[in-house]
Amino acid sequence: MPEVIFAGPAGRLEGRFHQSATRGAPIAIILHPHPQFGGTMNNQIVYHLYYAFAERGFSVLRFNFRGVGRSQGSFDHGAGELSDAAAALDWAQSVNPEARACWIAGVSFGAWIGMQLLMRRPEIEGFISVAPPANRFDFSFLAPCPSSGLFVHGDQDRVAPLKEVTGLIEKLKTQKGILIEHAVVEGANHFFENKVEPLIAHVDAYLDRRLGNPPRIAIPARGD
Repeated sequence: MPEVIFAGPAGRLEGRFHQSATRGAPIAIILHPHPQFGGTMNNQIVYHLYYAFAERGFSVLRFNFRGVGRSQGSFDHGAGELSDAAAALDWAQSVNPEARACWIAGVSFGAWIGMQLLMRRPEIEGFISVAPPANRFDFSFLAPCPSSGLFVHGDQDRVAPLKEVTGLIEKLKTQKGILIEHAVVEGANHFFENKVEPLIAHVDAYLDRRLGNPPRIAIPARGD
């Protein structure tokens, strides 16, 4: 996938971008796990989420938060990373001005950032939130959650235990006008070691339901 460099609040940000061949195609932004614990845009789950959207005709951007890889700046405990995510969406929209919709997907720390961006950008109409650490970060800003989406968790997650997240999800499910789905991957820990395939199967099934089973698009150079 083509490498891109775009301006962020703390300097240049490094990403990978897939441009859809369809005019006006929706945008998806994929956010990686915690920068201080090895999270990068090349995380295996981020990589598979990226292609899940690309194969359904989206223009997709994954990028490194500030201080990761070749992205400039330094870790900012979430505030700066949220600004980075907003800059990423701005950039994707600037090169896709006719995009009719946007989705956000995040993994762990990236899920927390993604849900905050969801609250600030009304054009985001769907989300995928993988292993959101509701026990470690405050998710109370989701009041109410403005868009329908999917939460995915492992039942053996000891970093963000399932019981800590279930309360948040059940609260969101009571809202009118949105549909929150929750998938649990049996035997999966926080990093979905040896369980990425069933995780992505849940994501694939959800996206197909939401998007009306769009035809899959063959994406070349999937080994990037």
